[in-house]
Amino acid sequence: MSKNYGPERLVVGAHYGARDWLAQRITAALIALFTFVLLVQLLAPGPLGYDRWAGIFSAQWMKVLTFVVIVSLAWHAWIGIRDIWMDYVRPAGIRLALQVLSIVWLVGCAGWAVQVLWRL
Repeated sequence: MSKNYGPERLVVGAHYGARDWLAQRITAALIALFTFVLLVQLLAPGPLGYDRWAGIFSAQWMKVLTFVVIVSLAWHAWIGIRDIWMDYVRPAGIRLALQVLSIVWLVGCAGWAVQVLWRL
């Protein structure tokens, strides 16, 4: 018989929150940093057109920061979507199908964003 208390208890379920909570906060901080950097560049004086947008994203450090934010945004979204599916969808088969579709969609969106960023 398994114990239902203490460090030896048998626990089943989804990751128990602390790691995901921390990941959500870190990815949110990276997204906020990117937003701040982008706003600073956009609020600089001068006309806002294609040349300026291309100039902002032509610097290697901005491409790397944007790539990190794309990955962070996908991870952030995955944690939230996964938690929603796990909390509100009870049938395991439907939940698994929704999780797989969510992963495929997020990877596809991230892949497309990387293609646009690196012009692949």
